[in-house]
Amino acid sequence: MNSPALLKAGLSRPEGYGGLIFTSPRAVEAMELCLEGGDQAEVWKQSLREKWNAKSVYVVGHATASLVNKIGLDTEGENCGNGEKLAEYICSREPSALPLLFPCGALKGEVLPKMLKDKGIPMESITVYQKVPHPGIQVNLSSYYSKQGVPASIAFFSPSGLTHSLQYIQELSGNHIQQIKFAAIGPTTARALAAQGLPVSCTAQSPTPRALAAGIRRALQPDSC
Repeated sequence: MNSPALLKAGLSRPEGYGGLIFTSPRAVEAMELCLEGGDQAEVWKQSLREKWNAKSVYVVGHATASLVNKIGLDTEGENCGNGEKLAEYICSREPSALPLLFPCGALKGEVLPKMLKDKGIPMESITVYQKVPHPGIQVNLSSYYSKQGVPASIAFFSPSGLTHSLQYIQELSGNHIQQIKFAAIGPTTARALAAQGLPVSCTAQSPTPRALAAGIRRALQPDSC
Protein backbone atom coordinates (compact mmCIF):
# COMPACT_ATOMS: atom_id res chain seq x y z
CA MET A 1 0.00 0.00 0.00
CA ASN A 2 1.44 3.42 -0.94
CA SER A 3 1.80 6.32 1.49
CA PRO A 4 -1.35 8.27 0.46
CA ALA A 5 -3.41 5.10 0.78
CA LEU A 6 -1.86 4.34 4.17
CA LEU A 7 -2.62 7.84 5.42
CA LYS A 8 -6.16 7.73 4.04
CA ALA A 9 -6.72 4.38 5.74
CA GLY A 10 -5.40 5.73 9.03
CA LEU A 11 -7.52 8.87 8.89
CA SER A 12 -10.63 6.80 8.17
CA ARG A 13 -10.40 4.96 11.50
CA PRO A 14 -9.83 7.46 14.31
CA GLU A 15 -10.99 4.84 16.81
CA GLY A 16 -7.65 3.09 16.26
CA TYR A 17 -5.51 6.04 17.37
CA GLY A 18 -4.94 8.20 20.40
CA GLY A 19 -4.36 11.35 18.36
CA LEU A 20 -2.35 13.02 15.60
CA ILE A 21 1.10 14.60 15.38
CA PHE A 22 2.08 17.22 12.79
CA THR A 23 5.58 18.69 12.82
CA SER A 24 5.49 20.50 9.46
CA PRO A 25 3.03 22.26 7.14
CA ARG A 26 3.88 19.76 4.38
CA ALA A 27 2.45 16.90 6.43
CA VAL A 28 -0.81 18.82 6.82
CA GLU A 29 -0.88 19.50 3.08
CA ALA A 30 -0.49 15.76 2.46
CA MET A 31 -3.47 15.14 4.73
CA GLU A 32 -5.51 17.74 2.83
CA LEU A 33 -4.78 15.92 -0.43
CA CYS A 34 -6.08 12.69 1.10
CA LEU A 35 -9.32 14.42 2.01
CA GLU A 36 -9.94 15.84 -1.47
CA GLY A 37 -12.26 14.35 -4.03
CA GLY A 38 -14.74 11.53 -3.96
CA ASP A 39 -16.66 10.80 -0.81
CA GLN A 40 -13.69 11.38 1.49
CA ALA A 41 -14.26 15.12 1.91
CA GLU A 42 -17.93 14.62 2.77
CA VAL A 43 -17.19 11.82 5.23
CA TRP A 44 -14.58 14.05 6.87
CA LYS A 45 -17.07 16.88 7.35
CA GLN A 46 -19.91 14.66 8.53
CA SER A 47 -18.14 12.40 11.00
CA LEU A 48 -14.38 11.96 10.88
CA ARG A 49 -13.51 15.55 11.77
CA GLU A 50 -15.58 15.42 14.94
CA LYS A 51 -14.10 12.06 15.95
CA TRP A 52 -10.52 13.30 15.49
CA ASN A 53 -11.35 16.48 17.39
CA ALA A 54 -12.21 14.34 20.39
CA LYS A 55 -8.54 13.33 20.45
CA SER A 56 -5.30 15.25 20.92
CA VAL A 57 -3.81 16.86 17.82
CA TYR A 58 -0.21 17.86 18.57
CA VAL A 59 1.65 20.34 16.36
CA VAL A 60 4.98 22.14 16.14
CA GLY A 61 4.70 25.87 15.50
CA HIS A 62 1.91 28.30 14.72
CA ALA A 63 2.23 27.95 10.93
CA THR A 64 1.47 24.24 11.16
CA ALA A 65 -1.29 24.88 13.71
CA SER A 66 -2.95 27.40 11.38
CA LEU A 67 -3.17 24.84 8.56
CA VAL A 68 -4.54 22.18 10.89
CA ASN A 69 -7.16 24.64 12.16
CA LYS A 70 -8.26 25.30 8.58
CA ILE A 71 -9.26 21.66 8.14
CA GLY A 72 -11.36 21.92 11.27
CA LEU A 73 -9.14 20.45 13.97
CA ASP A 74 -8.18 21.99 17.29
CA THR A 75 -4.51 21.82 18.18
CA GLU A 76 -2.22 21.81 21.18
CA GLY A 77 1.51 22.19 21.60
CA GLU A 78 1.87 24.87 18.93
CA ASN A 79 4.09 26.93 21.22
CA CYS A 80 6.65 24.13 21.09
CA GLY A 81 9.31 25.35 18.69
CA ASN A 82 10.67 21.97 17.62
CA GLY A 83 10.08 18.23 17.73
CA GLU A 84 12.06 17.75 20.92
CA LYS A 85 9.97 20.26 22.86
CA LEU A 86 6.77 18.80 21.44
CA ALA A 87 7.87 15.33 22.55
CA GLU A 88 8.42 16.68 26.06
CA TYR A 89 4.93 18.20 25.97
CA ILE A 90 3.34 14.94 24.78
CA CYS A 91 5.19 12.98 27.45
CA SER A 92 3.80 15.34 30.10
CA ARG A 93 0.22 14.55 29.08
CA GLU A 94 -1.93 11.61 30.14
CA PRO A 95 -0.74 8.79 27.85
CA SER A 96 -3.09 6.89 25.57
CA ALA A 97 -2.89 3.15 25.07
CA LEU A 98 -3.57 3.74 21.39
CA PRO A 99 -0.80 4.88 19.03
CA LEU A 100 -0.44 8.45 17.82
CA LEU A 101 -0.67 8.81 14.03
CA PHE A 102 2.34 10.74 12.73
CA PRO A 103 2.33 11.79 9.04
CA CYS A 104 5.91 12.86 8.36
CA GLY A 105 8.67 13.36 5.81
CA ALA A 106 11.19 10.81 4.62
CA LEU A 107 13.94 12.68 6.49
CA LYS A 108 12.07 13.17 9.76
CA GLY A 109 14.17 13.82 12.85
CA GLU A 110 14.62 10.90 15.20
CA VAL A 111 14.45 12.87 18.45
CA LEU A 112 10.65 12.91 18.79
CA PRO A 113 10.10 9.22 17.90
CA LYS A 114 12.89 8.15 20.25
CA MET A 115 11.65 10.23 23.17
CA LEU A 116 8.12 8.86 22.81
CA LYS A 117 9.41 5.31 22.48
CA ASP A 118 11.55 5.70 25.60
CA LYS A 119 8.43 6.80 27.50
CA GLY A 120 6.43 3.87 26.18
CA ILE A 121 4.12 6.06 24.10
CA PRO A 122 3.10 4.16 20.93
CA MET A 123 3.30 5.95 17.60
CA GLU A 124 2.69 5.03 13.97
CA SER A 125 4.73 6.97 11.41
CA ILE A 126 3.60 7.27 7.80
CA THR A 127 5.95 8.91 5.30
CA VAL A 128 3.83 11.30 3.24
CA TYR A 129 6.35 13.61 1.58
CA GLN A 130 9.96 13.74 0.49
CA LYS A 131 12.30 16.70 0.34
CA VAL A 132 14.24 17.10 -2.91
CA PRO A 133 16.87 19.72 -3.79
CA HIS A 134 15.89 22.67 -5.92
CA PRO A 135 17.15 21.92 -9.46
CA GLY A 136 18.80 25.34 -9.69
CA ILE A 137 20.59 25.34 -6.35
CA GLN A 138 24.11 25.00 -7.79
CA VAL A 139 23.54 27.62 -10.50
CA ASN A 140 21.92 30.04 -8.05
CA LEU A 141 24.73 29.71 -5.51
CA SER A 142 27.38 30.13 -8.21
CA SER A 143 25.61 33.24 -9.49
CA TYR A 144 25.47 34.75 -6.00
CA TYR A 145 29.15 34.10 -5.29
CA SER A 146 30.24 35.51 -8.66
CA LYS A 147 28.30 38.72 -8.05
CA GLN A 148 28.50 39.19 -4.28
CA GLY A 149 31.52 37.18 -3.18
CA VAL A 150 31.67 35.06 -0.03
CA PRO A 151 28.62 35.86 2.14
CA ALA A 152 28.99 37.17 5.68
CA SER A 153 26.44 34.65 6.91
CA ILE A 154 24.42 31.69 5.68
CA ALA A 155 21.18 30.58 7.36
CA PHE A 156 19.76 27.08 7.22
CA PHE A 157 16.12 26.26 7.84
CA SER A 158 16.48 22.47 7.86
CA PRO A 159 19.09 19.70 7.92
CA SER A 160 18.07 18.74 4.37
CA GLY A 161 18.84 22.28 3.17
CA LEU A 162 22.34 21.82 4.54
CA THR A 163 22.70 18.38 2.97
CA HIS A 164 21.73 19.59 -0.49
CA SER A 165 23.88 22.74 -0.53
CA LEU A 166 26.97 22.19 1.63
CA GLN A 167 29.15 20.72 -1.10
CA TYR A 168 28.59 23.73 -3.36
CA ILE A 169 29.12 26.20 -0.52
CA GLN A 170 32.42 24.53 0.39
CA GLU A 171 33.63 24.55 -3.21
CA LEU A 172 32.65 28.18 -3.80
CA SER A 173 33.96 29.47 -0.47
CA GLY A 174 37.29 27.65 -0.42
CA ASN A 175 39.47 28.72 2.51
CA HIS A 176 37.17 31.69 3.13
CA ILE A 177 34.49 29.39 4.55
CA GLN A 178 35.95 30.04 8.01
CA GLN A 179 34.81 33.67 7.87
CA ILE A 180 31.14 32.76 7.30
CA LYS A 181 28.72 32.97 10.23
CA PHE A 182 26.45 29.93 10.04
CA ALA A 183 22.96 30.26 11.52
CA ALA A 184 20.31 27.63 12.26
CA ILE A 185 16.53 27.93 12.60
CA GLY A 186 16.50 25.45 15.48
CA PRO A 187 18.50 22.92 17.51
CA THR A 188 18.04 20.03 15.05
CA THR A 189 19.53 22.08 12.22
CA ALA A 190 22.26 23.35 14.56
CA ARG A 191 23.21 19.76 15.39
CA ALA A 192 23.38 18.97 11.67
CA LEU A 193 25.78 21.89 11.15
CA ALA A 194 27.94 20.79 14.06
CA ALA A 195 28.00 17.23 12.72
CA GLN A 196 29.56 18.61 9.53
CA GLY A 197 32.24 20.37 11.56
CA LEU A 198 30.77 23.83 10.97
CA PRO A 199 30.69 26.36 13.83
CA VAL A 200 27.17 27.51 14.66
CA SER A 201 27.24 31.26 15.23
CA CYS A 202 23.60 31.45 16.25
CA THR A 203 20.47 29.38 16.71
CA ALA A 204 17.13 31.17 16.54
CA GLN A 205 15.46 31.53 19.94
CA SER A 206 12.18 30.54 18.27
CA PRO A 207 11.67 28.88 14.87
CA THR A 208 10.66 32.03 12.98
CA PRO A 209 12.43 34.13 10.32
CA ARG A 210 12.22 37.16 12.63
CA ALA A 211 14.01 35.37 15.48
CA LEU A 212 16.61 33.99 13.08
CA ALA A 213 17.28 37.44 11.61
CA ALA A 214 17.73 38.84 15.12
CA GLY A 215 20.24 36.11 15.92
CA ILE A 216 22.18 36.76 12.72
CA ARG A 217 22.34 40.49 13.48
CA ARG A 218 23.83 39.73 16.89
CA ALA A 219 26.29 37.24 15.40
CA LEU A 220 27.50 39.79 12.85
CA GLN A 221 28.26 42.44 15.44
CA PRO A 222 32.03 43.07 15.71
CA ASP A 223 32.19 42.08 19.38
CA SER A 224 30.21 38.85 18.96
CA CYS A 225 31.96 35.56 19.54
